[in-house]
This record gives sequence, structure tokens and C-alpha cells, in this order.
Amino acid sequence: MESNELQGPASACTGKAPKEATGIKGFDEVLMGGVPKGAMTLLVGGPGTGKTMFGLEFLVRGAVNGGPGILLTFEERKDALRRYASSFGWDVKALEEQGRLSLISARIKPDAVFSGDFDLQGLLGILENKIAEMKAENIVIDAPDVLLRLLGDEARERGEFHLLHEWILDSGLTAMVTVKANAGARTFRHHEFLEYMADCVVHLDQRVSEQVVTRRLRVVKYRGSSYGRNEYPFGITGRGLWIIPVTQADLQHRAFGESITSGVKDLDALISGGYRRNSCTLITGASGTGKTTFACSYCRAITSLHEKVLYLDFEESWDALASCMLSPGLDMNAALDTGHLKFISSMPESQGIEEHLIQAFKAIEDFQPRHLILDAISACRRMGSKHSAFDYLLRLVTHCKKQGITVLLTNLSSPSPREGEITGLDLSSIIDTVILLRNVETDRGYERKLVILKSRGRSHSNMIHDFRITSHGVKVIEREASDDGS
Repeated sequence: MESNELQGPASACTGKAPKEATGIKGFDEVLMGGVPKGAMTLLVGGPGTGKTMFGLEFLVRGAVNGGPGILLTFEERKDALRRYASSFGWDVKALEEQGRLSLISARIKPDAVFSGDFDLQGLLGILENKIAEMKAENIVIDAPDVLLRLLGDEARERGEFHLLHEWILDSGLTAMVTVKANAGARTFRHHEFLEYMADCVVHLDQRVSEQVVTRRLRVVKYRGSSYGRNEYPFGITGRGLWIIPVTQADLQHRAFGESITSGVKDLDALISGGYRRNSCTLITGASGTGKTTFACSYCRAITSLHEKVLYLDFEESWDALASCMLSPGLDMNAALDTGHLKFISSMPESQGIEEHLIQAFKAIEDFQPRHLILDAISACRRMGSKHSAFDYLLRLVTHCKKQGITVLLTNLSSPSPREGEITGLDLSSIIDTVILLRNVETDRGYERKLVILKSRGRSHSNMIHDFRITSHGVKVIEREASDDGS
């Protein structure tokens, strides 16, 4: 296992509530530090929502960081858990051999015959011996409801869950307990009282919108602590779970930096020297107005300065883009060959917003770009809904602005967009510069027009300018100033 991939839990304390960091990407941010230390966290979710993976990753990262842990499962086989872990690059077998992790499977065989009463006392006794042997600090109890529903008596089930909760508190272990939610229900059958017992309760679900599946997480309660109260998309990646939070009430965007070229010299003159570092620019227009040409002009100019650009494309493949850009004299392959450009092309409807966000965040983390281009935000609606598109773009641009990454977006709009419909997604608060491109029909044919609708914090031309796309790039045609000097 690589140490940089498995940053394990570490004790944290916020106010009066001691916490244990889980090491799960984004989860500790939502929990404002981690799960309650020495108490029970309850994970509630239907099939496929990732309950067992949350528990397994918490234990693995804890074990790597020196906190031994035990996973007691009533549903999974030990060899299956080891397989799951290996798919994320975690060597569970090595941790078991080192005495830092123990997997205990208490699955009930399908052909088992029950006679007489049973309870958890004997199993808890076995656990106590294992805890003492390992000096365990963390425990995950996966699907105890599978066993206890065999009691066939709601009162006895409640009694056993109460016993389990008291045992966790007495043991001093930091515990995660997973239970199933009924399909379509917000909580699990007969055991709503467990939510009152637990110090922290997390609901997991997956839903389908416009034939696109997304996973969501919501913290229902956290006794004695603040926490992120919204729903958060999350995904299961090759590195483990990844939650994508926007939890801060305060904006943490970096201040604008110096001017940088747009890649179109004539456009730079119209916006006081070009785009601003750490800003977000939107180029919007109907089909065929030249949005991608402007975006690629920026990309080519920036990469020629040996700065990295991450290009996310939801409309064209690399071969199609590179071929089309040869006409205006833009050799995009040269940018790719130098290693300063990373291009990712994907179909918006191929996955939910959490997978798209994780794909972008992983690329940012690995590639460390100073600039990001997204072509086009209008295609993001195909991720499931208008709200999904807004959620994706808000989180992505906010993340970039916190990282000091300059963002350029393109948008396919109607031929004559009305005021307030420039993006169609109510994103004006995070967009600093808006450039509108149009094809205007005249008696001589179609003419291309450009207008700068806004450029936050700086002067800019307010005139409508003609421009052309030539074999040597974009040329803006100069116009005489108006009477007011603009």
C-alpha cells in the first residue's frame, strides 16, 4: 500500500466533541473533523449505497495509521471483503497478518436450523477477547439487522440493539454500525429508535433521474457537533470513496491575479489586457459562432507559455477537435505533445454528477493545472437534470477558484438569448466575465459579432464588434469609438 494514498484516521477535537478522522475523502469535511470518538455512528442505506465500503475504508485507513480495527459482518464472506479491498489497492491480508485488522464473518447459513433462544452475549464475549488481543481502537459492525430479524420479535430486537449500543459505549471503541433501509423508506424497519441512540446518523441512497444514477449522502444528526446539513454526491472510485462537499458558508475564492492573454490579441485589448488569473470566463453563443475556437486559442496560448491546461469536453473527441482547429491555424497536438495539456472527453449521460466531479477532481489533483476549460456547460444538463448540471458546475468552479485555477467555460445558447438566459443555469454569481458571440444575418450573408456583457472589476468595451475566423486565428475588426468615448 502507498502511504500517500492511505492517509488514515487521526484523532481530532472540535469543541467538546472528540472526533476520529475517517480518512475518507470529503467525509471528514462534511462531519467537520470526523466521526464521534468512542461512540457509535450509524450508516443507513439501501442495497448498493456503499455502507460496507464506508466501514471497510474507515478501518483500513485507521489500521494503516496505527489504529487497529475489527470488522464484524453478518452478511459478507471474508474473502469477498478482501477482494473488495484489493480493487482499491488495499492489502487487507497484510494488515491482518500484522495484527492491525481483523475480519470476522458471522454469516448465517441459508440451511441453518434454529432451536431455542439466542442473543448477542456470546458473540460480544468473543469480540472482547479479540479487542484485548489486538488492542483494537475501531470497530465496524456490518448488518446486525440481518441476524436480529431472525428473532421474529420486535421487542427482543430492540433489546439486543440496546445491548449492542451499551456495549459499544462501555468498550470505548469508535464504532460504525450499518443497517438496511427499506426501499422507498427514509429509515429502516422497526429500528428508528437506533437513530436516537447513535451519536451520529448518516443516510446513504442512490436514485435515478432521467435514467442517470447518482449516490447521495446526508448527515441526519451529530450530537454535540456542527456538520454539513445538505445532501452531498459521492462516488466509489479506484482509490476508495469520494464525497464532494460544499460545506463552508463563507466563500474562499482567491483574489483575481494579473491579466493573462485570451489567445486572441484583439480581444485582450477590449478587456483591459485579457482574462484575469483565478477568474471564471464564459463564452456563450449559438452553434457555429466560434466558441470552441476562442477556447482553443486560449488553450494554445497558455500552453505555449508552459502552463498546464485541463480541457474537459462533453461534445467532441480529441481527434475531431484537433482536426477542426487546424483550419484556424491552431495546432492542438503540439500542446498535447509538450505535456502541458490534458484532454478528457466523455458523454454527459454516461454517469452521474458525482462520477463526473470525481473524474475532474482526480485530474486536477494528479495533473495540477493552472487553467481549466470546459466545453460546453449546456451539455451538462444531460447528466440528469438542470439541477444536476447546476450542482456539477457550482462545485467544480468553486473548487477551481479555491485552488487558484483560472476557468474558461463555453455555452451553447439560443440564437437570440433573452436577458437572464445567458447560461440557462443561474450561474452568474460565479462567472466574472461574459462574452457573447452571435451570427447576424445581413443582405451580404452571416456576419460574426462579439460583445462583452460584463467583466467584473475592470473596464471593458461595451460596443458590438465584428470578428472573423481566419486561417491565422480570430481577428476582431476595429471600430471607431462612440461619442461617449467607449
